[in-house]
Amino acid sequence: MFCALASKGGVHVGNHKNATPRILILATLSGGYRGADATGQAHWEYSPNTYLLPVRTAAMFPPQFYLNAFQRGIDGIIVMYSGTDCPYKGAPERAAQIVNETYELMKQRGLDVRRLRLVAICTVCLRPFIKEIQNMTALLEEIGLVARSLSQQQDAQAQAA
Repeated sequence: MFCALASKGGVHVGNHKNATPRILILATLSGGYRGADATGQAHWEYSPNTYLLPVRTAAMFPPQFYLNAFQRGIDGIIVMYSGTDCPYKGAPERAAQIVNETYELMKQRGLDVRRLRLVAICTVCLRPFIKEIQNMTALLEEIGLVARSLSQQQDAQAQAA
């Protein structure tokens, strides 16, 4: 799904006034994905600029995955997992560790760490599921799209050289 998204959209240019922020949701099967499914079954709507990727655990994605997603035009990532209810021993702690490592790499690259969120979403968490998407959308509208952030950083580096 992620690769298809990147190839379908081509180059994501973030400085278009009408551009919509793109949000990737990594939803664990034991938590976030069931919350998304419950939201859909309840016929609650959420922003169409979200791309839902069901995963077994967020602990299987290294920091480079997140950085690559930002480079390919994803503006925000929400990792929705079941927290300590995860069926995989040590996975919640490992996922948190990976996200913390990613934050450090994001800082080094001049990316706002608020673009990546790790949240516990249970199987019946409809309102929190919708609220996370709304919050991320509002944040991205405030801070701008990744492509704009990356190009501003490159401009600053070029001026410094």
